[in-house]
Amino acid sequence: MPGSRTPGVRVLRGGLLWSGGAVLLVLSVAAAVTVGPARISVPDVWSAVAAHLGAGDSRLSPIRDGIIWNLRMPRTLLAAVCGAGLAVCGTVMQSLLRNPLADPFVLGVSSGASTGAVAVVVLGAGGGAVSVQAGAFAGALCSFALVLLLSHTLGGTTDRVVLAGVAAMQLFSALTSFVVMTAADAEQTRGVLFWLLGSLSGVGWSDVWACSAVLAVTLLVCLGHARTLDAFAFGQDAAAALGVHVTRTRVLLLCTTALLTAALVSSAGAIGFVGLVLPHAARALTGSGHRRLLPVTALAGAVFLVWVDTLARTVLDPQEVPVGVVTALIGVPAFVAVLHRTRRAT
Repeated sequence: MPGSRTPGVRVLRGGLLWSGGAVLLVLSVAAAVTVGPARISVPDVWSAVAAHLGAGDSRLSPIRDGIIWNLRMPRTLLAAVCGAGLAVCGTVMQSLLRNPLADPFVLGVSSGASTGAVAVVVLGAGGGAVSVQAGAFAGALCSFALVLLLSHTLGGTTDRVVLAGVAAMQLFSALTSFVVMTAADAEQTRGVLFWLLGSLSGVGWSDVWACSAVLAVTLLVCLGHARTLDAFAFGQDAAAALGVHVTRTRVLLLCTTALLTAALVSSAGAIGFVGLVLPHAARALTGSGHRRLLPVTALAGAVFLVWVDTLARTVLDPQEVPVGVVTALIGVPAFVAVLHRTRRAT
């Protein structure tokens, strides 16, 4: 009998985690918007949002309303979207590759996307017919194709995939630096280098809508393959024995996560370690079942990056710290902890 209650307990626990995470995210966004030089309260935030959604009249001055709606709200929401998206990408990559160290940054996907985006911005690749997002997506695919090729020639084991990713990350980072140093003027160099370290300054609602749409599609695709991702936990041979088309599924999910990574990088720059750390934290709460794990990971990543961005733009006010710098300071110790945990497991 106790075993018969286990599924119900799991569902209840998952529901509590999702609802609690959603409430925490809403409160975090509202609180983060109030942080800054201009004194704004949470009721001011609700008033501005309600007015713009047609649910009431704003009692705020045009300046305060503009600070909330045009400056802080899109930035905070994009931070949430980026955190959720990177965390989901890390979860899927770790499952497909059966490697706890896999994420878009470590596997070079973020670096490739950065190179593609910089090629469009600085070199004018595509003659104006190619968008920054398209350039980032092409760079992400090129980088990941190189990782797969290198790992295959080196034996195809999961540790080889990570080593190939590190090599690709270094290669595309060098290419990006070369393009910036040789083709960009001083102003472009300063702006691009800051963006490559991760920056959410100057984003607008168009960035929020574009990245949110790609995140929604990616989540739907990944949730639709939740059972397949569970099967990959036992290895690709076991997944194939369970009726999974291993190659087709792996290509579909990796290309989907590459598209999401490209969209996020093109809007916010290369932000590392979110996809590495958050899946492990969420997995400790939900277990390895991806139907519960993916939504909780997305919520955890969203809340995490909202507060990281808030810290980045206020800790040295009026100077802003790149978001990627803060995530690295937090992520490196967590990365070391994952390495030690992996070593003990083996």
